[in-house]
Amino acid sequence: MATPSKISPTTLAKLAKLGIHHRADLLLHLPLRYEDETQITPIADAQPGMTVQVQGVITHSEVMFRPRRSLVCRLMEGHEELTLRFLNFYPSQQKQLAVGKQIRAIGEVRMGYFGLEMVHPKCRAADDDTPLQQSLTPIYPTTAGLAQPVLRKLINNALETIPLTDTLPAPLLKRLKLADFGDSLRLLHNPAADVSATELEEHNHAAWRRIKFDELLAQQLSMRVHHRERSKRIAPALPPHQKLTAALLKKLPFKLTGAQQKVWQEIAHDLTQAHPMQRLLLGDVGSGKTIVAALAALQAIENGYQVAFMAPTEILAEQHYLKLSEWLVPLGITPVWLSGSLKKKEKTAAAERIATGDTLLAIGTHALFQASVEFNKLGLVIVDEQHKFGVQQRLSLRNKGDEPHQLMMSATPIPRTLAMSYYADLDVSVIDELPPGRTPIVTKLVSDARRDEVFERVRAACLAGRQAYWVCPLIEESDALEVELQNAIETHQQLTEALPELNVGLAHGRLPPAEKAAVMAAFKAGELHLLVATTVIEVGVDVPNASLMVIDHAERMGLAQLHQLRGRVGRGAAESMCVLLFMQPLSELARERLKVIYENTDGFVIAQQDLQLRGPGELLGARQSGVAMLRFADLTEDEDLLEQARLTADELLRDAPDVARAHLHRWMANKHDFLQV
Repeated sequence: MATPSKISPTTLAKLAKLGIHHRADLLLHLPLRYEDETQITPIADAQPGMTVQVQGVITHSEVMFRPRRSLVCRLMEGHEELTLRFLNFYPSQQKQLAVGKQIRAIGEVRMGYFGLEMVHPKCRAADDDTPLQQSLTPIYPTTAGLAQPVLRKLINNALETIPLTDTLPAPLLKRLKLADFGDSLRLLHNPAADVSATELEEHNHAAWRRIKFDELLAQQLSMRVHHRERSKRIAPALPPHQKLTAALLKKLPFKLTGAQQKVWQEIAHDLTQAHPMQRLLLGDVGSGKTIVAALAALQAIENGYQVAFMAPTEILAEQHYLKLSEWLVPLGITPVWLSGSLKKKEKTAAAERIATGDTLLAIGTHALFQASVEFNKLGLVIVDEQHKFGVQQRLSLRNKGDEPHQLMMSATPIPRTLAMSYYADLDVSVIDELPPGRTPIVTKLVSDARRDEVFERVRAACLAGRQAYWVCPLIEESDALEVELQNAIETHQQLTEALPELNVGLAHGRLPPAEKAAVMAAFKAGELHLLVATTVIEVGVDVPNASLMVIDHAERMGLAQLHQLRGRVGRGAAESMCVLLFMQPLSELARERLKVIYENTDGFVIAQQDLQLRGPGELLGARQSGVAMLRFADLTEDEDLLEQARLTADELLRDAPDVARAHLHRWMANKHDFLQV
């Protein structure tokens, strides 16, 4: 076996920028594409759009200054000619491309000012006796100052010096029809001339399927190991006493849906266990997650334990505080409210009630996990819109108790493939039906050129006794908040002038909390006809009389956000409408997004489309600060591999734990194989 290469500190620093910290990382630094230097294409056969290697003699070489400084050469093969053009060049290249030199050039052929040309082709001296490459030439992701030949040399050395024994047994590979691991890696780094470059670049080749399966398997194993470790930790067992929970259900003016009852039973059962619950409660906008969370809180309170209920924004947290107070105060449970905007004296008083155990339910924002807040006997943590919190934030709240149970909620539906992959360490409950009486929301797509017509629609709805929202988008620039604020203020002014008979309110993130709360309260009480708002109303506003929403510049928003916003209407019995006001011209992605939201009201269908259009990052949010994204597998294309990996992970952990450990070590724990300086 060859000797590992010595690597200079300068090169190590550049490799680190690519995420390569250990020698084994080099093996999985896979090519983006390939160049075919295994054959020579006659210049006569070269067509625009083709990437080919040609050979000939330089018959003309000249530095030209119009339209800009460039080196222009003519390459002749027999009677055929091809122009080579370089916009950036060095004296050494001029020497290499001097008249009379015989070279090979590889690049994309296109039509230019001088006819057929290649711009910045890769060139090297060659004659008829110079041997051709025996394999396709890999082109790797790289960084400034790290040339392809250096990367190739390091990767080939790693292939020669690191054992590539298979972590998976041969019978399993045969059953799953998977290629050998070592053979797959060697092929991807040095594919033979007869291997389809298209199959490789589109990740459809059998070698790619093996790498993607191994990555998915490692992820599934890691999640399951984490799940098993959790079952070994000790948490307070919270059996149902059916006192407070039964009293709340009796007082409610509505009955739980079948889906709510099902998930409530799953959560209630988890709370009885002596190991910490970590359950994700998924439910579309308006499906009734809050009442389920209230029942979970009461089961903990019945057992004498405290509950922390956290939400990402003050508006949403306060909405929960008001709703839970309405339900629980009659039962003798008075929640305490804690947020960053409280005055110091109020914060101190709230923290004291939490620390002494005077309150069994604390509701608030991230202020709940500040160092100054201590819980007396924390048994359950409820986190709403959990994807908007980082892993460390949720952990710091969990660490305030002795292994409290955790219930995480999200109104962003998670597609099945995403749940199987990134939430495999959690138990997942889904509320998959809406309460009766909710009217379907009609969605309209309207060009900004018809803005005046939309003003009239708002006027008519409000004069008919309904209320409306006008949402201004976040503009993604460095001064995003300022621009968003200005946009909302100007829109508020326009609507106030255009609709003088209406009371028009304004809510945005820069308003003082008390002022913002007053505006929201006035809207909820019906004192305002129309609320102009930034996306602060995305979550947490429940006004049944609001039956119309206009989303300005809807083309700037993601599908998940559009769906969340639309869910703020349609909460009463009246027919509701959401108008998506867009600016022309639309990008292809914006057109696709608007088409999906127009055609679908099912949040899970929309989430699946969002996954295909934008990838998992949008749906996963801040969870990614603790979970590695997939590098090779694609959840929208590799669902069959994910299903195989999921089943195989269970099988290996049950029947072959040593194999599972070896596989995890290869993908997750190459810590002992440091690059050599």
